[in-house]
Amino acid sequence: MNSMKGLFEQEIRDLYDAEKQLVKALPKMAKAAESEDLRSCFQEHLEVTKGQVTRLEEVFRSLDAKPRGKTCDGMKGLIEEAKKAMEEIDAGGLRDVALIAAAKRVEHYEMAAYQTVIKLAEAMENSTASGLLGETLSEEEEADGKLTALCDELLEGAMTSAEEETEDMPARTAVKTRRAG
Repeated sequence: MNSMKGLFEQEIRDLYDAEKQLVKALPKMAKAAESEDLRSCFQEHLEVTKGQVTRLEEVFRSLDAKPRGKTCDGMKGLIEEAKKAMEEIDAGGLRDVALIAAAKRVEHYEMAAYQTVIKLAEAMENSTASGLLGETLSEEEEADGKLTALCDELLEGAMTSAEEETEDMPARTAVKTRRAG
């Protein structure tokens, strides 16, 4: 491949596969989430991702190219990391934070890829593609923001619970000491 159009098509094929992999992974991530808000966030992003796949198909049409993916090894690895978190961490707040971390890695990977293909589309003066890809980039940035907010909420809740447990400890210890003495 020695052309900007060839590189652009290759990158779009990679993104197409990445989004399709994510369509398969998000329901599993939603199922593994304990927080209803996180589960809802994953389910909502699944629908958004399906729209992104359709939008990429429109980009292919703008190039007179057949929508076809090229295995995205990067997304495959990121999804594998999310699977490990689901398998290795017990259900609960800690797993939810690990799922958010995995999802944020995915979002940042996608944002970097979309930023690059937008620049390529602009350089090729393909305003249809750059506009469509810009919409997707905005959605990825929005998803990243939601994940950050959810992480903050979960961690704040965990800190509050830990503080309450710590405050109760001296009282429990004193009762045990009195009983023992």
